[in-house]
Amino acid sequence: MSDTSRPSELTRVLARTDVLALAFGAMIGWGWIVMTGNWIVSAGSVGAMSAFLLGGLVIVLVGLTYAELASAMPQVGGEHVYSYRAMGHFASFLCTWAIVLGYVSVVAFEAVALPTVVEYLFPSYAVGHMWTIADWDVKATWVAVGMAGSIIMTLINYVGVRTAALVQKVVTLLILVVGVMFISGALFEGELGTLQPLFHAENGVVGGIMLVIIMVPFMFVGFDVIPQAAEEINLPFREIGRVLMVSVILAVFWYALIIFGTSLMLSPKALANSDLAVPDAMQAVFQAPWAGKLMVLAGIAGILTSWNAFYIGGSRAIYALAHCGMLPAFLGKLHPRHRTPVNAILLIGILSSLAPLLGRSAMVWLVVAGGLGIVIAYLFVSLSFVILRRREPDLERPFRVRHPRLVGWSAVLLSLALIGLYMPGSPSALKPIEWALFAGWMALGLGLYLWSRQRYGTDFSARQMRREVRAGQK
Repeated sequence: MSDTSRPSELTRVLARTDVLALAFGAMIGWGWIVMTGNWIVSAGSVGAMSAFLLGGLVIVLVGLTYAELASAMPQVGGEHVYSYRAMGHFASFLCTWAIVLGYVSVVAFEAVALPTVVEYLFPSYAVGHMWTIADWDVKATWVAVGMAGSIIMTLINYVGVRTAALVQKVVTLLILVVGVMFISGALFEGELGTLQPLFHAENGVVGGIMLVIIMVPFMFVGFDVIPQAAEEINLPFREIGRVLMVSVILAVFWYALIIFGTSLMLSPKALANSDLAVPDAMQAVFQAPWAGKLMVLAGIAGILTSWNAFYIGGSRAIYALAHCGMLPAFLGKLHPRHRTPVNAILLIGILSSLAPLLGRSAMVWLVVAGGLGIVIAYLFVSLSFVILRRREPDLERPFRVRHPRLVGWSAVLLSLALIGLYMPGSPSALKPIEWALFAGWMALGLGLYLWSRQRYGTDFSARQMRREVRAGQK
C-alpha cells in the first residue's frame, strides 16, 4: 500500500441543494410506502406517530453531535475520523464497519423493495419459481428486476458523484410533490374516527411503540451520508452541520405526517387488508386508481434516492477504512477519471444484486440487522463527541452545539437504550436469522481488519489520518 495516496483526490462538487437532497432523500426512501400500514397496526395511529417522534428525538440529538463533528473534521469517512481521533484504531474500525452494515442493508433492502413495488403495478409479472424462503416463493422475473435495478444504480455511482447528485435532486423533488398532495388531501378528506385505535391494545402502549421504534434508526439513517461525503461537499464547514440538521428535522415531520395521513384515510380493517397502505390511502383521497399508482411511482423514486445515497455513503466509508489500512488496499482504489471509489462501489453492487435471491422476507431481516449496526455507530459517534469536547476543548468547531454535556450524554444514553431494544429479553429482540446476518457481517469485518492490521500496521493508519486532517482543512 502506498504511503502517498491522498483522500483529497476526491473533488468538492456538491452544492447545498445536492447535500440536502442527498440526506433527506436517503432518509425517506421506500420504507414509508411498504411499512406504514404495519406500523399503525402494531402500535395504533398515535402510537406509531409517537414512536417516530421519540425515535426522531434520539436522531436529532445524535444528529447534533454529527453536525458539530462534521464541521470540525470534514474528512471522507465521517464516523471513521471522529472515532479514531477520540478512541483509537480498533474503535474506529468497529464504528465504521457497523455503519457500513447499515448502509449495505439499506442498499440490499432497496434491491428487494423494487421488485415488490413493481408487483403492485403489474400483479402477474412474477413467474419462474426458483425456491421458497420463509413461506415466500422466489420467482425468477422478480429476482431479475431487483438485480437489474442494482446494476443500474452501481453504474450511476461508478461514473461519478455529479451524476448521482443530479439523479438524487430530481427524484427527491418528485417525492415531495406527491407527498404534499397526499397529506393536504388527507387533511381535507380524512375522518378522525379512523384514527382509532390510538394505541394498540393487544401489544400494549409501550410494547406497540417498541415494536415500531426499533425500525426508526433504519428509517432515519441517511443524514450520516453527509459526513461520509464531506470531502466532496463545496460548502463552508459551518453550513455542513446546518444542512445536516435541517435534513433530520424534515425527515421527522415527513414520517409523522405520512402516518397521520394514512390513519385518516384507512380504517383498521382496511389497513389489515392492505399490502401497500400509503398508495391505498392516496387512492382513497382522490377516489381514483391513478392516485395510488402515482404514489407507487413516488415510492419507486424513494427507492432510487435511498439506494443512490447509500451507495455514496457506504462506498466512501469502505474507501476511508481501506485508505487508512483497516481494510485491504484494493477497496481504497479511486477511478482514474471519475474519481469514485470503484472497488468499494462494485462490492456493494454485488451484495445488493444477491439480496433479491432471499425473497421478500429479507426486507424485515435487513431492516432489523442493519438497524443494530446503525445504533452501534451512533453510540460511538456520541461517545466521540463527549470525549473530544473534554479532551480537545480548543478544537475549531464551525458548527458548535449549545449545552454540549446535556446533548452529548443524552445521545449516549438514548443510543444505549436503542441498542437494548434489539437484545434478548426485549419484546423487539432480534430473531436468529437477524442475529446470523449481524454476526456474519461483523465476523467478516473482523477477519479483514486483523489481516489488514498485520499487513499495514497502526503506524500507517496514523500517518494517513494526519494527511486526511490536513487535506480536509484545505
